[in-house]
Amino acid sequence: MTPTSRFADIMLPIPLHRLFTYEVPQELADRIAIGCRVVVPFGNQKIKTGIVNSIHSTPPIKYDPKPIMEVMEDYPIIHPLQINLYQWMADYYMCTIGEVINIAIPAGLKLSSDSFVQLHPELILDNIIDSLSPKEEHIINLLSKADQLSYQEIGEHLGIKNISTYIKSLSEKGAIVLFEKLGEKYKPKKVKIIKLSPKYANDEKQLEQLFAEIENKRAQIDLLLYYLRSCPPIKGRNNSIGLSKATILKDGGSVSALKKFVKNGVFEEINKTISRFDDDGEIQPSSTLSDEQSLKLSEIHNNFQTKDTVLLQGVTGSGKTEIFIKLIEEAIEQNHQVLYLLPEIALTTQIVTRLKKVFGNLLGVYHSKYSDNERVEVWLGLLKGTYKIVVGVRSAVLLPFDNLSLIIIDEEYESTFKQYDPAPRYHARDTAIKLAHLCGAKTLLGTATPSMETYQNVLQGKYGHVQLKSRYQDVKLPEMMLVNIVAERKKKLMKNEFSNILIEKINSALEAKEQVIIFQNRRGYAPMLSCEDCGHIPKCHQCAVSLTYHQAFSELRCHYCGYKESVPQSCEVCDSHKIKTRGFGTEKLEEDLELLFPAAKIGRMDLDTTRSKYGYQRIIESFEKKEIDILVGTQMVTKGLDFDNVGLVGVVDADKLIHFPDFRAHEKAYQMITQVSGRAGRKNKQGLVVIQTYDPLQPILRYILDQNHDGFFQSEAVERESFHYPPFYRMIRVIFRHKVQGVCKDASIYYSSLLLPEFGKNRILGPQEPIISKIRNQFIQIINVKLEKTGVDIAKAKKVLRTKMLQTLKEPEFKNVQIIFDVDPQ
Repeated sequence: MTPTSRFADIMLPIPLHRLFTYEVPQELADRIAIGCRVVVPFGNQKIKTGIVNSIHSTPPIKYDPKPIMEVMEDYPIIHPLQINLYQWMADYYMCTIGEVINIAIPAGLKLSSDSFVQLHPELILDNIIDSLSPKEEHIINLLSKADQLSYQEIGEHLGIKNISTYIKSLSEKGAIVLFEKLGEKYKPKKVKIIKLSPKYANDEKQLEQLFAEIENKRAQIDLLLYYLRSCPPIKGRNNSIGLSKATILKDGGSVSALKKFVKNGVFEEINKTISRFDDDGEIQPSSTLSDEQSLKLSEIHNNFQTKDTVLLQGVTGSGKTEIFIKLIEEAIEQNHQVLYLLPEIALTTQIVTRLKKVFGNLLGVYHSKYSDNERVEVWLGLLKGTYKIVVGVRSAVLLPFDNLSLIIIDEEYESTFKQYDPAPRYHARDTAIKLAHLCGAKTLLGTATPSMETYQNVLQGKYGHVQLKSRYQDVKLPEMMLVNIVAERKKKLMKNEFSNILIEKINSALEAKEQVIIFQNRRGYAPMLSCEDCGHIPKCHQCAVSLTYHQAFSELRCHYCGYKESVPQSCEVCDSHKIKTRGFGTEKLEEDLELLFPAAKIGRMDLDTTRSKYGYQRIIESFEKKEIDILVGTQMVTKGLDFDNVGLVGVVDADKLIHFPDFRAHEKAYQMITQVSGRAGRKNKQGLVVIQTYDPLQPILRYILDQNHDGFFQSEAVERESFHYPPFYRMIRVIFRHKVQGVCKDASIYYSSLLLPEFGKNRILGPQEPIISKIRNQFIQIINVKLEKTGVDIAKAKKVLRTKMLQTLKEPEFKNVQIIFDVDPQ
């Protein structure tokens, strides 16, 4: 170190409450900047990728700083406003900045000792061989033999600790690809392109001779004429571009004729790498708004004059998406960026299709079903200005926007916007509103069933409010019908879980060539198996839950930890063979429907059928094409999907939603049933919704039938306020986990005793066991801290909670207890 040394504080993706100071080597001083990605040594022979938080001239006092090893790019990969957002998230959600960085930065941009390296699948070695150093050549040779190696393994082969310079150089030359986990290797998206051989494309006489040779081969002549019409050698679409093989075959080209032409050298077949997000489809103008939509668009603009956040509350099918598209167009015309947040990957399929038609390749898509490298493609595309609009789920809020003017949050009430594990346990809606504030952008919240928190902010005047009270083109809202399950069972009119009324209505819909959606918010065949003789129920060995029976896989599965076992032939307690199912899930309903309606095509949409990358898309496309008559699903089918031929929606068991032991149960039940009801009758006729219940007199069902959101909110608000729950009080949940039940309980009691003098008895609820008291061999206790929204210093309260946590963990018997804070739990 010299008196003129420079230092940088680095954010590292590790769960510690601090930044780490490193020395900036002289040779890197001109390249480093705030937001840059750097490689630094950390711990014993480890390297990490970090983000530069600040640059200064003050050395650390308690340790000698190590030098930064490498600056990975000559430009920042995040902007100062993202750094501010990440720091806010760490403070507000009571986690570390490292935990925020860890989930924010795609794994493909995090180089560490645990990173893996592979040769780029598209590498043409001859093109770069002259530019390789001896060590880079060595790395290429190693990878050509080993397929993939870790960063550490390459360093050991080379006999040096720091290989980041060579890795960076090879990455810039397109020779290698980095990935973080085995099984996530990069595979470029390829299409097969057909081109006319230059022999024929550049010589008309050769082409004429070819026609003479195949004059009696109708399929070959048709294929060649089709190609020449699409790609004339002289003008029009250039032959160098060619046509995709899929397009040729889709339009009726003969497979055998194409094979013959390729074999004989008439056509060339080439593998072409393309971006996963490119779309060659023709851009279409957006739809013209109706008079009411135009009026509401003007109201939104007026609200944005005085409010940064506006709620667009529109009944299901009211045409909110078309208004969103107009607002996006306005932002794009001003050369601004737009973030469009969705609660579920299931929704992206339909929304992306609609937006692609209008915005083409300006649109990027970002969600967890994409690989690390696909997410890096969007991240870098946003930095380079390739994408002006990003559609994504909650993690998209962490992308490096720098010119954001509008955030749209569709179905803002959805609990899937909340991250549960790992930290940060953030809510994407609230984080997006903070991001908009940092960017000077506007936020539009759209839904038919706003959350209690959002609606309270509307009533308090914090948010603007625009309402669409009728469906697009004045389509009627669905007719609602309640079916009393108790009465149906007494009359013996139930067939398994279906009432006679629901069966009749399904028959009528099918006869009218309409589609049906059946909603049951529980997947699997049955929630449990039980022994008829002794009553034993197989339970998970790692969690305090019964195992769910999945008939399709002939397995019992835990939906919390993933444990599974084969279906027992006899009871493990009494050896009885009288084992029966109890309850029902979507898989059981699918089987029952196949028996009741053998001529109908039945589909199922739940977590089990949508695990693959394009699982949602395949099911949605099949339903849109009317290849499925009856779709059974969990809450996935309640989202804002737009199907124009759904005549009937059946809610099989409303009571399990309503009576779930959670303070938000009524709110979630109201939202789910209202939303799934909105899938019925969206185009040219009124739909029907049949809700089966054991108690038709429940007040919440009356609010749903009357579409009375104000009445529901007022009723629910009385309960929430009297029992000190959100949105009237802040809530922080403190979660304790330990493999020994007694230790977990004692730690929570001790912590609670430390809080009571600070907060008082009325603000502390618990400790108590949650409904699921053990997950993955960890016992759980929770404490809910309820704080008034006025008169309480929330920053000071959080500091007390952290301080008492550290005090608890200093006790020898509690040092291994995991204590987690969940701010604004859902």
